[in-house]
Amino acid sequence: MEYGTAMTGKATQEPSSNGRVAQTDDHATTTGMTGHGFYDENSQTQWNAIAAVLPTLDKAVAALPLPDNGVITLADYGCSEGRNSIAAMERALKTLLPRTPLPVQTVHSDLPTNDFSTLFLNLRPSGQSVFGTDRIFSSAVGGSMYDQLRPACSVHLATTFNAIGFLSRRPVDEMPGYIFPNGPSTERNNGYVSPEDRRAFANQAKQDVEAFLKARARELVPGGKLLVQVFGATDTACTSDGIYDLLNDAVVAFVETGEISKETYDRYYQPVYMRHLDELTEPVSDPRFESSGLFTIDDARDYEITVPFVERYKEDGDIERFARDYVNFFRAFTEAVLLHALPSGPGSQDLVDRIYKRAVEILKADPARYPFRYVAVQMVLTRRG
Repeated sequence: MEYGTAMTGKATQEPSSNGRVAQTDDHATTTGMTGHGFYDENSQTQWNAIAAVLPTLDKAVAALPLPDNGVITLADYGCSEGRNSIAAMERALKTLLPRTPLPVQTVHSDLPTNDFSTLFLNLRPSGQSVFGTDRIFSSAVGGSMYDQLRPACSVHLATTFNAIGFLSRRPVDEMPGYIFPNGPSTERNNGYVSPEDRRAFANQAKQDVEAFLKARARELVPGGKLLVQVFGATDTACTSDGIYDLLNDAVVAFVETGEISKETYDRYYQPVYMRHLDELTEPVSDPRFESSGLFTIDDARDYEITVPFVERYKEDGDIERFARDYVNFFRAFTEAVLLHALPSGPGSQDLVDRIYKRAVEILKADPARYPFRYVAVQMVLTRRG
């Protein structure tokens, strides 16, 4: 999907790091992105973040060890509806195909609840492969990226873009001061997250990278490449700033009217974590993690991209379009979790619609309160053989 893990599985109870009881559904944080083309329509910013690492992808593909026979497999984890996943695959194939006459399989993986219908339409427009050659065979796999999804030693190149930031489980049962574990921006400062909760999320994020690396290590051939890219943070910027301040304010508006209870608000948060670069790379090399020693690090960096709807607003000053595009951008990857957090019933979707409508109104009234920047981190790894 470019984000997430499944909202399925059997729930258990165990103490969290701060002593509270945390709900630990297996891989239970979201059902995925908003479907029916909505995510594809509102993920240009995510594509810009992917585009920034395409030269790195080129180098990784050029260095792949290729077999003399069989099938070469490229797998993307978190494909969503496929627009960005397919575009990244096209770039990899541009370098790969001249290197080998062998058939190539592209594997596009996401949650079982993902909108695979749109993915399949994107892969087979007019009944033909989107990649334009009969050497390419595409398939999809439904499952969590934190599990092994392919046979051992069957993948040559693995990628994940804008996905591993969604956590595999809720490390705390409630977070009453704010809806996002990294906390509010310093500009808005409209909530709080306790130091204990911040540590719980940071630890969970590292455990998720560890699980992801162990699963990919089983799937990759010796010498195979793994490119991990995801939204994140630096000492001067965090990708959660602005968007989650706005969503928090919109939700609080309905708490104040009584349509959302304080208890519901306290339990609701977006199970996502913005990593610094060292938090992404630590499970690769730190011997405290079982994933250490499985890969070598070829490249790792953080970077910032321009945000299309922010740049457009600077140029044309169209507040209506800016507010709509800004809110639709984060609605595409927050709606499923928000809907699940509300009491189920015939009016729950209407309430969600009104929350995002309220977010548009708040942003239009004072856009300067919600500045947004997109920071990402990435690493390229080689499977030890």
